Amino acid sequence: MSTGVEGETNGHALKSTRHTEITKLDRVVIRFAGDSGDGMQLTGDRFTSEAAAFGNDLATLPNFPAEIRAPQGTLPGVSSFQLHFADYDILTPGDRPDVLVAMNPAALKANIGDLPAGGTLIVNTDEFNKRNLQKVGYDADPLEDESLDSYQVHKVAMATITRSALEDTGLSKKDAERAKNMFALGLLSWMYHRPTEGTEQFLREKFAKKPDIAEANILAFRAGWNYGETTESFATTYQVAPAKLNSGTYRQITGNTALAYGIVAAGQRSGLEIVLGTYPITPASDILHELSRHKNFGVTTIQAEDEIAGIGMALGASYGGALGVTSTSGPGIALKSETIGLAVMTELPLVVIDVQRGGPSTGLPTKTEQADLLQAMFGRNGESPVPIIAPQSPADCFDAAVDAARIALEYRTPVLLLSDGAIANGSEPWLIPDVESLPDLRVTFATKPNATDGSDEFWPYVRDPETLAREWAIPGTAGLQHRIGGLEKQDGKGSISYDPANHDYMVRLRQRKIDGIKVPDLEVDDPSGKARVLALGWGSPYGPIGAACRRVRKLGLAIAQAHLRHLNPFPANLGDVLRSYDRVVIPEMNLGQLAMLIRAKYLIDAISYTKVAGLPFKAEELQGVFTDVVKGVSA
Repeated sequence: MSTGVEGETNGHALKSTRHTEITKLDRVVIRFAGDSGDGMQLTGDRFTSEAAAFGNDLATLPNFPAEIRAPQGTLPGVSSFQLHFADYDILTPGDRPDVLVAMNPAALKANIGDLPAGGTLIVNTDEFNKRNLQKVGYDADPLEDESLDSYQVHKVAMATITRSALEDTGLSKKDAERAKNMFALGLLSWMYHRPTEGTEQFLREKFAKKPDIAEANILAFRAGWNYGETTESFATTYQVAPAKLNSGTYRQITGNTALAYGIVAAGQRSGLEIVLGTYPITPASDILHELSRHKNFGVTTIQAEDEIAGIGMALGASYGGALGVTSTSGPGIALKSETIGLAVMTELPLVVIDVQRGGPSTGLPTKTEQADLLQAMFGRNGESPVPIIAPQSPADCFDAAVDAARIALEYRTPVLLLSDGAIANGSEPWLIPDVESLPDLRVTFATKPNATDGSDEFWPYVRDPETLAREWAIPGTAGLQHRIGGLEKQDGKGSISYDPANHDYMVRLRQRKIDGIKVPDLEVDDPSGKARVLALGWGSPYGPIGAACRRVRKLGLAIAQAHLRHLNPFPANLGDVLRSYDRVVIPEMNLGQLAMLIRAKYLIDAISYTKVAGLPFKAEELQGVFTDVVKGVSA
């Protein structure tokens, strides 16, 4: 097992009495892989929770099929969960696993290529029968030939041992075998000195209505721990000390949960009701699930019959004085585009969350991609500009959601927030903020006539001279009757206008409002101050880009990094930053959408490095790209 650039715990419910060699590591990457029905996501999530509770820094990468139940024992049916935990600040889920737990031949075949020589391989031998081997194209059993000789292989009959541990519970053979993922979790918990009380408590709570199932899973979990304690197969255990994080209270959080919490916080800081009108779609559905739990914070969630109805409900709520929110993925943004245009025309606040995935059409529902930047920027008829924000990590989703709400409310505009599958399902520690430190989002509604001609009328398009935001009047307010809708407005009065000069003016005015949104200047990480190459990114590649830059600097080369949260409008200093470097490299999980915008706006010949594999960048591959560019500039 390796350590790279990227103590025995107190309070074990299970106490080790066996003397083993203990190796201290600064970081470990573990990947659990099995059939989509083997519970790998639950297993990985529980190990992650214990790592977070212990105080490690961590990052995760769940990877699962699009099908609810993919064909059993096949390559398309493999589900995996990768966890990187460390005693220092890390940025990615890791390029390659140090430990691979393979529950069947399909999991082995799909993942063995990522395990480096010398890595630890733990295999559930019970699934390595002739039928399962043939399903994935193995002519011979890899556990019996020499194909795995470069790894530290541990063959464990997980299903058999689990059944034996549960034989007195009265569960059927099939039901008992379902707990083998908890056996694997117990074994890994023993190997890495992880606490066990939290997992046992979790299982009792999860299966509170089925206590026999809860106890069976706990017995399997303990059986895995005891197997490690008693077998001679494992001569070494490992410790990864807690990370030195900034002081405060932390919790593990996924991107979707952080987005939901950010929306709740925006409601509290604005004093407005939150109305989520949405339609379930992978990988955004968990936002609906989480927000539906928080009715006590003035949150109303509506699961609509389709994408168009969902955003219509959200925009209607904003018209009525609430903060409307809708969530979706790329295909849903296409369906919502006309209503986003209506929000642009009516100039109402609306937060539109797009958790991006691979396309086109239904595409890759459970795989990540930065597919929708150009759709967010231009995917509506006419000139209909909207602000665009992109979080860089799961924890950053909270701040991005609050920022999106700030812009929507202050400037009376729909805002597109671009997350993606890697951020949505990934997790990391989140420093819980002091609520009072969050921005004040309170708004003022119109209460009296405002006509600039002195008449006793309310004109809906009278604007704040600084933000150009129009006044927001709640329907039914006495004396504030006004006309609203999708047809072009007369400046100020808001009546329907087909006047060419007025249309030209209004189009440019709406664009000027978006261009004038105040966003922070772009910050650049350039430790030496001597870099001639800038790595520029947006969204979830933040981690791999940052990790790659660390590696390049360890080689003695200088490289700068900058990451964009605000994609429309761009930070005011972006042009000056770009022109201060000889070369700009832009890695994206698309075919170069940000690079296209940068080239067009700033006439910078940016180097576009792209990937559309449904998987995040690896730090290793970006290290190679950056190193070549830096050496090329220096030559």
